[in-house]
Amino acid sequence: MPGIENLEPNLVWKHFDEIRKIPRCSKHEEKIREYIVNFAKKQGLKTKVDHVGNVVILKPATSGMANKPTVILQGHMDMVCEKNSDVNFDFSKDPIQLKITGDLLTANGTTLGADNGIGLAISLAILEDKTVRHGPIESLYTIDEETGLTGAFAMKPDILTGKIMLNLDSEDFGVITVGCAGGGDSTLELPIHMQPVIGGAEHIVIKVFGLRGGHSGVDIHEQRGNAIKILTRLLWKASQKCDFFLFDIKGGDKHNAIPREAYAKLTIETKNKKTFITELKVEEKNIYEEIKPIDPDFKVDVQSCESPKTTLDKPSQIKLLNLVHGLPHGVHQMNYEIKTLVNTSTNLATISMKENAVVIGMSSRSPMKSSLQDMRDRIRAIASLSGAKVLEGTPYPGWKPDLQSKILALSKKIFKDLFKQEPKIEAIHAGLECGIIGEKFPGMDMISIGPTLKNPHSPEEQLHISTVGKFYNFLLKILEAV
Repeated sequence: MPGIENLEPNLVWKHFDEIRKIPRCSKHEEKIREYIVNFAKKQGLKTKVDHVGNVVILKPATSGMANKPTVILQGHMDMVCEKNSDVNFDFSKDPIQLKITGDLLTANGTTLGADNGIGLAISLAILEDKTVRHGPIESLYTIDEETGLTGAFAMKPDILTGKIMLNLDSEDFGVITVGCAGGGDSTLELPIHMQPVIGGAEHIVIKVFGLRGGHSGVDIHEQRGNAIKILTRLLWKASQKCDFFLFDIKGGDKHNAIPREAYAKLTIETKNKKTFITELKVEEKNIYEEIKPIDPDFKVDVQSCESPKTTLDKPSQIKLLNLVHGLPHGVHQMNYEIKTLVNTSTNLATISMKENAVVIGMSSRSPMKSSLQDMRDRIRAIASLSGAKVLEGTPYPGWKPDLQSKILALSKKIFKDLFKQEPKIEAIHAGLECGIIGEKFPGMDMISIGPTLKNPHSPEEQLHISTVGKFYNFLLKILEAV
């Protein structure tokens, strides 16, 4: 990649350039784990690999620093693999194609993988950097953070000895994160019945695309368009004026990404097609006027498609459209004390159709267990009205802020000394592994920090290059001063 090899700090960018070539979608971390373990062997560092594939690299203290406490550097190996539908890319083998535009590093129509690839690169650089002064380091790399935090959940007490942790999975340089939301997924299965295709019908596909999508924790407050909700709204509105019969519907891909694209396939009698298209276009215009400040590239496309063998029968279709149109998405409640912080939200994340059911995936977040469960109960109540079954995944805990934290106080002082300004101290609505690790290792003193990364979990993901060097220097100073 022309240009990246000239960026500083050189060790960080060397590792990031290697990481972006390695397939590492969630639940497929084999290659990145192999890279990390081989790196440790070359550096002469001890490693631990646990029963699920989490890795810890141990680096001894540098000269004169052996009496310092052990510090844990923590990040996750997996990435969210999202791409635009018109991009020919295979995440199982293709290296991420990078672009540098001024201070921004982006990818070509896919997620960049800087979440959490830049955190991995920074920690590996520290392990390799012979100029760094520090006490003992345990560098922890977890699996499957993005789809269920299963690596953090599976950790056993003997994997770590340190009691100070620097999570490298935050996305705003100059912000020290001290708390996060917990969350839980809900999977709905709506039973459906099929019927033979009606005669004299045309077969069409409606595609919703051009939306920004984004991270369902970081970006949910921006009220970006949800492709599944928009598609369902279009269909629900048109169904009030004319008959049609769905035979496929699909949208979204990840539980923690706001869906950017969705499509529905249907049959419609030729005599009804004009009315259907008219209703579709009127509602499309209404929606565009509502969301154009945040999603100016939103579009709806209607094309002919293949003929099906069967379609949903009318009762199944009515239940489906009512259910998805009625399900919640977006911010449910803001925090009463921190006015800019989302307290409770839900992402209507995925929809797909199998032989006898439509499957809908939802992801809810809140720092409060009771509020999170109430949100999931609300989803269950709505689902019950349509006869859908609900399976709830195991929730993960939030991370309660500790404003008396010693590592927080030290980091604030160092930041101010380095950059002549106070850092912001924040809690976030996204989930971090800190909540789980804090429960598993009582007394862990933690903060989460990182360089600036915008629009993770979408092809708009962008890393602000100039913040990487500043962050690296900040991190080195913390390690030296602990």
